[in-house]
Amino acid sequence: MKQIRAALFDLDGVVFDTESQYTVFWGSQCRLYHPEHPGLEQEIKGSTLQQIYDRWWTGALEKERDVLTERLNAFEAQMHFDYIDGFVDFISDLRAHGVMTAVVTSSNVPKMQSVYRQRPEFRQLFDAILTSEDFAESKPSPDCYLRGAARFGCQPDECVVFEDSFNGLRSGRAAGMFVVGLATTNSRSDIQPLSDCQLDNYKTIDYVKLKELWQAI
Repeated sequence: MKQIRAALFDLDGVVFDTESQYTVFWGSQCRLYHPEHPGLEQEIKGSTLQQIYDRWWTGALEKERDVLTERLNAFEAQMHFDYIDGFVDFISDLRAHGVMTAVVTSSNVPKMQSVYRQRPEFRQLFDAILTSEDFAESKPSPDCYLRGAARFGCQPDECVVFEDSFNGLRSGRAAGMFVVGLATTNSRSDIQPLSDCQLDNYKTIDYVKLKELWQAI
């Protein structure tokens, strides 16, 4: 019987309770640059910055990219990176049972530097940290999660993905992995079709429970 060898975590809304902060930032910028597209800040969740620029800041708006990047870097430098309830205990339990752990995020290296400054213990929780610079394609492509599995020498069906955004959930599904949906950004009912199980946080899950859910599929 196969075992869970690796747990691959998105960052915002999965490790950190930051999605509401990003909604405020991107909401203000989307209303400024794209008032014709209400709710755009929700659509772009799970996308890399370059992916957002390539889709939405083109043509006459391309000249605004540097200004927007400066605003984003300044915003991220003062963000609060609070862990989702129960996360630290849960990931510690996974590692105690021999499960390898990785962050697989659309965030870039400058963003992660802000994380490391505020959370110096963060890197010790993971065996690998993969950022947007490590991927050829962005979510919802499976590329990032397949690369995460390859980093550990694992097959997709030996990995569990933890995601909150629609793009991220689709990425995990496309990679052929067991997908746990976090209802931190979208409702349980909305993420249910794209995930194998749903959690509000990590307070009700541990390695044994996860293994039972994983083996039941």
